[in-house]
Amino acid sequence: MRIAVDAMGGDQAPRSVVEGAVLAAQEYPQAEIMLVGHEAQIKQESPATLPGNIRIVHAEDKISSDDEPVRAVRRKKQSSMVVAGQLVKNGEADAMISAGNTGALMATGLLVIGRLPGIERPALAPMLPTMDGKGVLALDLGANMDATAEQLLQYAVMGSIYRSKVNGMDKPRVGLLNVGTEEAKGNEVVKQAYALMQEAPIHFVGNVESRDIFQRNCDILVCDGFVGNILLKTMEGTAGTIFGVLKEEFTRSFMSKLAAAVLKPGLVRFKKKLDYTEHGAAPLLGVNGLVLKSHGSSDANAIKNGIRQGLHVLEQNVVGSIQEEISRK
Repeated sequence: MRIAVDAMGGDQAPRSVVEGAVLAAQEYPQAEIMLVGHEAQIKQESPATLPGNIRIVHAEDKISSDDEPVRAVRRKKQSSMVVAGQLVKNGEADAMISAGNTGALMATGLLVIGRLPGIERPALAPMLPTMDGKGVLALDLGANMDATAEQLLQYAVMGSIYRSKVNGMDKPRVGLLNVGTEEAKGNEVVKQAYALMQEAPIHFVGNVESRDIFQRNCDILVCDGFVGNILLKTMEGTAGTIFGVLKEEFTRSFMSKLAAAVLKPGLVRFKKKLDYTEHGAAPLLGVNGLVLKSHGSSDANAIKNGIRQGLHVLEQNVVGSIQEEISRK
């Protein structure tokens, strides 16, 4: 299984990306990892001898976080992200992963790799943390700001296939994010999507509210990218604030430091439940190849876990299963 890794994407690139790729190569010897980026910069961050299942694919340019996504993809043909996408498009790689510009990665998926037949718009599908550790797959969380009812239905179908194949869920529950659980709630698009999902071959449990997500009120959460991205950033900010306040309180005095020492194992477990690096990357479902987006601030552990996730998704043939299910409609 061949995975192209955008070595120049992310806040800590290329150092953290190279370190993560080395960790993954050592742990998963069956993988062939292609580090795509400026060769000299990659070698500068690499150990003297790279594992035998890593090779460098030179890309002269890179897409920065400030670049306008579509323009950058069209003009920077030799950027690491676009070159990685071309490797997938040409069948030289089975998947690609990047921690770089999210909008540019979406554009790479659409303009370079292309959509699956029958899919109107791909969806970014990160795993939201839950208290039981199983997570909620949420889509779309940023690829498309608007969505039609039919597109929301496609998100539900793709999410169901992903959770079934990757997470081994027999009948994953699909929830439609809304302002209330009643069928009549929401705007017209959500109401139309509700009716479509009731008739679809999925386990639809109706409307769900965001306040219950941490308790895993569904296994797949469906919404448009505008609402979903606000939800994601709110959850990330809330988690960061909680840990910041706890750190401040537990270092306030000698007694509080003693209390922190006693509570540390429980706090570590709690933080791990809310840690995005444990999942590593979010798939862009609906493109004609496996594309994974890592968080911009991903460290080596997050990159390694993203590669691990990519290998698992490839083993389950998720892209092929989505294509097969959509073609039946």
